[in-house]
Amino acid sequence: MASLNDIRSTFLEFFERNDHRVVASSPLVPRNDPTLMFANSGMVQFKNLFTGLETRDYSRATTSQKCVRAGGKHNDLDNVGYTARHHTFFEMLGNFSFGDYFKEAAIPFAWELLTKEFGLPAEKLLVTVYHDDDAAADLWKKVAGLTDDRIIRIATSDNFWMMGPTGPCGPCSEIFYDHGPSIPGGPPGSPDEDGDRFIEIWNLVFMQFEQYDDGSRTDLPKPSIDTGMGLERIGAVLQGRHDNYDTDLMRSLIEASANATDGAPDGPGNVHHRVIADHLRSTSFLIADGVMPSNEGRGYVLRRIMRRAMRHAHLLGAQDPVMYKLVPALVTQMGRAFPELTRAQPLVEETLLAEETRFKATLDRGLKLLDDELAALPEGGALPGEAAFKLYDTYGFPLDLTQDALRERGHAVDVDGFDAAMAEQKRKARAAWAGSGEAADEAVWFDLADEHGTTEFLGYDSESAEGQVVAIVRDNAVVESADTGEEVALIFNQTPFYAESGGQVGDTGTIRFENAVVRILDVRKKAGLFVHSGQVETGSIGSGDNAQLEVDHQRRAAIRANHSATHLLHEALRRALGDHVAQRGSLVAGDRLRFDFAHSKAMSAEEQATVETEVNEFIRQDSAVETRIMTPDDAQALGARALFGEKYGDEVRVVSMGRSADSGVGPNGDTYSLELCGGTHVGRTGEIGLFKLISEGASSGGIRRVEALTGAAALAHVAVQEAALTEAASLLKARPAELPERLRALLEERKAQAQELADLRRKVALAGNGASAPAEAENIGGVAYFAQALSGVSGKELRGLIDEHKSRLGSGVILLVADTGGRAAVAAGVTDDLTDRISAVDVVRAAAEALGGKGGGGRPDMAQAGGSDPTKAPDAIAAARSLLQA
Repeated sequence: MASLNDIRSTFLEFFERNDHRVVASSPLVPRNDPTLMFANSGMVQFKNLFTGLETRDYSRATTSQKCVRAGGKHNDLDNVGYTARHHTFFEMLGNFSFGDYFKEAAIPFAWELLTKEFGLPAEKLLVTVYHDDDAAADLWKKVAGLTDDRIIRIATSDNFWMMGPTGPCGPCSEIFYDHGPSIPGGPPGSPDEDGDRFIEIWNLVFMQFEQYDDGSRTDLPKPSIDTGMGLERIGAVLQGRHDNYDTDLMRSLIEASANATDGAPDGPGNVHHRVIADHLRSTSFLIADGVMPSNEGRGYVLRRIMRRAMRHAHLLGAQDPVMYKLVPALVTQMGRAFPELTRAQPLVEETLLAEETRFKATLDRGLKLLDDELAALPEGGALPGEAAFKLYDTYGFPLDLTQDALRERGHAVDVDGFDAAMAEQKRKARAAWAGSGEAADEAVWFDLADEHGTTEFLGYDSESAEGQVVAIVRDNAVVESADTGEEVALIFNQTPFYAESGGQVGDTGTIRFENAVVRILDVRKKAGLFVHSGQVETGSIGSGDNAQLEVDHQRRAAIRANHSATHLLHEALRRALGDHVAQRGSLVAGDRLRFDFAHSKAMSAEEQATVETEVNEFIRQDSAVETRIMTPDDAQALGARALFGEKYGDEVRVVSMGRSADSGVGPNGDTYSLELCGGTHVGRTGEIGLFKLISEGASSGGIRRVEALTGAAALAHVAVQEAALTEAASLLKARPAELPERLRALLEERKAQAQELADLRRKVALAGNGASAPAEAENIGGVAYFAQALSGVSGKELRGLIDEHKSRLGSGVILLVADTGGRAAVAAGVTDDLTDRISAVDVVRAAAEALGGKGGGGRPDMAQAGGSDPTKAPDAIAAARSLLQA
């Protein structure tokens, strides 16, 4: 019997003999498609070849691609262990042609491999084709000798593959294996097609079209081939099995699970062993490819899979961690084909052990809570969403793990209730992860966190402290030392430096070693570690060295003031604008603060003044800023507000400031501002000094943004404004308080002068003074034509002059050309009695063309245009005359 390893080798060697390049599997984290959470098919790593964005030195390829389907559109997690062919991890065998060969070669390759190399009986095979793909149907008849009843035409999208809404696409041809009449089910396309008798083992995709936004398609200049055959499925067929879990590779893992848990592989715990065997593969390969367990993105999916397997081990009676013990068995089976698994074996074992140890600490309590909740439910009743959320939030039970546990007992979960309770955490966990795809670069931080634990933050109470270097990272790799001029990321066992979070920027400062100084430029939090990024200014540092960590005190003081002012601002906005005001983002830096909030319209000047005044009132109150640690429930009971975008665990910091008799929040009901916040704050509100709003505007639809300054920055801003005010008052020889009235008088005077000047220009133009054309109208074919070239007249004044000339002429055509300081403005007018024969638009366009312009527009009685050369005014007048003479 051929093993799965043998089958994989046979497949790859067959296509290698047929001039295909054997290409290693790409990592599970896609490098070329940030829209995918994990590689879920063989063509992912070749996507850019099919679209023409990339070229390589081969046009034929074959692979055995690692795939994971456990989230998003392709999510098989719930079915794993309970069905014969669902997996979170699987291998996809494939052969690919990038504009080299097409159907005429792909179909013979498939038939030869299946019937000759693998030795499958031809009478057990049948195929589907897209309903109008006569070429594929004819090839199956010619190559395989299949009769029409074994070539099933399918008219649905099941047999038409598309990369996306647009782009390469084409019909498919799927190959099915008939397990025989003893297995229920009908052929594809029949009412009983969902049965297990006919199993799809290979899909051949013929990329031959390009699809466009409007739904139309054109032929690709170079049709291509993309195929996919699940190793586990073909392995079951070749080994005479109907269940993928009965293949040799999966069976070896199931037996390893049984040995580790002292249970029979085919006994009552069979499903548990199947789940463990499948999840062992997906978790191990994900860790090997750089994904680490976390509460979001890929790490969250990994943690879900890990904990699901760990619960099944618990149900088998395992008292100690099990998963890490099974890794050697997996490496034995798959390490040769995937050497990255062998290289990462220590990391995989360590990560699984650490995660299972942590999970076991809460598993028993979580399951007890589940039992207590179920005892109160009627038969078949759904678990309340609040209880499911508590399992998630307190004990680390993902929703699908709870559902999996309840399914065995005949209960469901109130998912709507869970969604409501989970709120932001749930949305983030479900969101499709969008990023660079370079998750492997982040593995270093998880490794360090597992080895050394998280960083202890001392910065709430101190801005300087001693610490010991536990790791030096350069270019995403741990190094033992760093020298002068090198840029490094440092991890300490404890630190007073704040890491960027909740809108507050990271600290800067200086770290002094015995013989070295490092300037810290930023601090970020990764995997619970505070990563201090900076440059070695002098000397050399090494891992394990002790140092004095000193925050930039002046900058931190400004940040504290801005952060506390943000809390006061939030409450003042709510009181001024309404209870609907809620934070939608913030920036707390050393030089300014920015606050985004939900509000439908711009703030008036009066509202801004009210908010600014109220914040300053509470600054002058100089009340103590108090911080307490409590549970989120207790904080909510006090009336604390949660800040937008912040995550909260089992314990939260609650910051209160200001005293207000009408607030109704806080332990005494008189706290002005009460918010959940992990940032740093002033000791008393008076330390903020001064608050000054400097701008208010729209951030996005329904979101307003205000920016403000505090302390020295606010004073400096006020000083600049006062200096400008004083200078303006001096220029106008007035006191600052008199400026508004003086400016209004000057504007009125300027307006009157402008009107007077316009009247004078009009009189001059009508009198013919300054005109280079006759002041009398010409008679052209019985039509009066009056034209002038003017100076000292603006383009917008021409319309009024046209109207006055119309009144003077009574009947006729008027053309005025003005020199407006290097450019020409031209206007034409036609009296109402002539507009049925002559259009002002035609006249002005003829004139504009002579002036170096183009076009022009208006109405038949009035039109305007421009030109680049006012010296051509005589030509423009002549051009209009010629138009009238025609």
